[in-house]
Amino acid sequence: MHRTSAGISGKCAKSDKDYNQPHDQAASSRRGRYRHATVRQWENPPCTTRGRNEFYHSSGAYTSQYLQSRSVNPAQDFSALIKQEIMDGLLSKSDHFGHRYDGRNHGLYANSIKRYTSAAKRPLNRAEQSQLMHFLQNFTVTRRWGWRSLTTTLHALTSAGVFTPHKPVDERVRHTQVALLSTLLDAIIFKCHQKPPARDIDAWGIANQLWAMAKLVDNGQEHTPGLKEAVAALLPHVKAQMDQFIPQGIAILLWAMAKLVDYGQEQTPEFKEAVAALLPHVNAQKDQFKAQGIVNLLWAMAKLVDNGQERTPGLNKAVAALLPLVHEQKDQLSTQGIANLLWAMAKLVDNGQ
Repeated sequence: MHRTSAGISGKCAKSDKDYNQPHDQAASSRRGRYRHATVRQWENPPCTTRGRNEFYHSSGAYTSQYLQSRSVNPAQDFSALIKQEIMDGLLSKSDHFGHRYDGRNHGLYANSIKRYTSAAKRPLNRAEQSQLMHFLQNFTVTRRWGWRSLTTTLHALTSAGVFTPHKPVDERVRHTQVALLSTLLDAIIFKCHQKPPARDIDAWGIANQLWAMAKLVDNGQEHTPGLKEAVAALLPHVKAQMDQFIPQGIAILLWAMAKLVDYGQEQTPEFKEAVAALLPHVNAQKDQFKAQGIVNLLWAMAKLVDNGQERTPGLNKAVAALLPLVHEQKDQLSTQGIANLLWAMAKLVDNGQ
């Protein structure tokens, strides 16, 4: 499936300009319902600050710059990603800074992988993934990593297809995927449960992490240890950061939550509270949603209702607020978007709208 460049725009990130820029298209259902719901994302303006947020230099950073500056030659560019000096540099930085190392160089390297797949306009193929997973056996994630590094790493590797299962399954690759994913999720859970709350948790990262987790389940990783626990750990932060989410983030969040529910995520009271808290912002910010966001939102609300979400006054108001925008932005809708919208509206009617 073709993959489009995408991301969650928002308030200025405090360091790496590539922080949290997802890209992909996503199938909407595994159960015979309408299958395609595209989540488009976008680039952010470069934003940097000096001092404690400044990145350490590493081979991973140089690789990222290298891939940006030249045309794509898949064989040469992929080879540049798996040079031993890159991993040696990552291990050296981690050892040098010890408990003060926050994972930034690892995040930069993960972004280099995403840049490669974005430039190639495809995820990693089976051979590339196999080589990379062998290379990533010493890519160690710890609970000391900062929120931004955790988000960037999870998001970039998921976007690039690092965790996507290929058939036939290579057990060595599968083992490394599960181990890396589990350590990432464990660190995210630990960060979310810190008391007092970690100061670096932000709305942008929450949306990107939930998007990545939704993509993981959509790609067959719903049984990964710690995945449901990580989603549950993030939900209270959705509510706590509610006023910080911009329209694109709200659309991505509701899409991700609908996708997760469709693959068995329990609709706990915390889950329902997070959805209920997001819905009024759909109405309040309706004039700022673009065509793709409208598609994603209506698809998400239809999917949530189809999976047992109560049709509250807040949900009904959100749907009603979006419907006139469909007419206003009809010329901006893709063929796929039109199909998704018709599926969503039919499903909402089928459930009493």
